[in-house]
Amino acid sequence: MRKLLASTFCILLSSQMSIALGQEDSRKAINLTESERNLVLAEMRTFLDTVRSITVSLSRGDMQSLAKAAKSVGMAASGEVPPELSLKLPLEFKLFAMKTHKAFDQIALDAIDMEDKQQTLEQLGNLMGNCVACHAIYRLPAPKE
Repeated sequence: MRKLLASTFCILLSSQMSIALGQEDSRKAINLTESERNLVLAEMRTFLDTVRSITVSLSRGDMQSLAKAAKSVGMAASGEVPPELSLKLPLEFKLFAMKTHKAFDQIALDAIDMEDKQQTLEQLGNLMGNCVACHAIYRLPAPKE
């Protein structure tokens, strides 16, 4: 788990340092309207806040709260993307999103069925690896005025 967190941190740090040093951001741009971009970014922030809730619940041994948080962003939440936005998103980006929603559902199920903190940590690490990979490939530039 520590190796996964360390490698995740290194990937994020290197991409941010490249940008800070003035190097071109070579990630694929997904060009959206301001409202579409805001919707996608809001979903990402919700994912991150859910990871925080899962982490807090896990530290307290509260698997019921953990499962509730994870379930809230599972597949049931995936249908909230407007069709016109979905058409603009690359297939690989949508596959990352679906994989992430499914991973949250699996975390919720296993938290209740297994009540195994180590299992949940491993699942959370895998889920975060999915987020890191997507962020390493794509960017959402602000719309040009």
